[in-house]
Amino acid sequence: MERRCFDAMGTEVELFLDADDDPGALDRAEDELRRLEALLSRFRPDSELSQLNRAGRMRVGPELLEVTTVALAARARTRGRFDPTVHDALVAAGYDRTFDELAEVEGRAAYRPVACGGRVAVDHATSTVELEEGFRLDLGGIAKGWAVDRVLAELAVHGPALVNAGGDLAVCGRAWPVGLDTPRGAITLELRDGALATSGRDRRSWRGDGGERHHLIDPATGSPADGDLLTVTVTARSAAEAEVLAKELFLAGDLSAATAEADGNAIPAVLVSRDGATVLAGGLR
Repeated sequence: MERRCFDAMGTEVELFLDADDDPGALDRAEDELRRLEALLSRFRPDSELSQLNRAGRMRVGPELLEVTTVALAARARTRGRFDPTVHDALVAAGYDRTFDELAEVEGRAAYRPVACGGRVAVDHATSTVELEEGFRLDLGGIAKGWAVDRVLAELAVHGPALVNAGGDLAVCGRAWPVGLDTPRGAITLELRDGALATSGRDRRSWRGDGGERHHLIDPATGSPADGDLLTVTVTARSAAEAEVLAKELFLAGDLSAATAEADGNAIPAVLVSRDGATVLAGGLR
């Protein structure tokens, strides 16, 4: 079993490959993740995404075009609960730099909620993306999940593989045990040719005037989501899809609502409330 561990996309990345037919496979996988980060990070002023956010309208490359299209489809499917135009709401809440840099800053100032739901037009014929004036894109989690899926597909031609980018995880080729830490103890899920993602307020959070803030913006309010949930972990066919579903369930707001939604739509999920209660939903046992 080959293993590679490195930092990229704002988190720790792990690659596992159960094959030895190509010694350079993990090198190429790491290079690809770094390349995608350079294109899609909102924290890099020279990234293609940052250039689009400054310009408002731009011809973009195939990666940014595809991720934007996937994000807009997710917004339509979730009726706006997932929204790629939360960029300015995140910045207003204080998440205006990488989290490592943010953790060093104390006393974030008071803020006002910022409107989300901006119009985004994608012209596939000209590879052009146009943003409504006053709105910018944050592709954060969905870009990371999409990148995980892309790299897994490249590794899969060599044999069973696992790609984990800070909890956005996808596997193929055989059953992989994946451990989840909860307040009531560890849970092990077995994944085969699928993916997993977690949304929560337990990691990327900081304090500002008025109390704790976190990075999960509720597009309906333009503020960090309030509710009883601490984390939501979802399994799905792809890491990008799991990212969307986890955020959708988290924004349901409380354990009972998220559980009902997960059961009703058969979304396999582990839901943890802020008081530590843990519920398996959507068919998980």
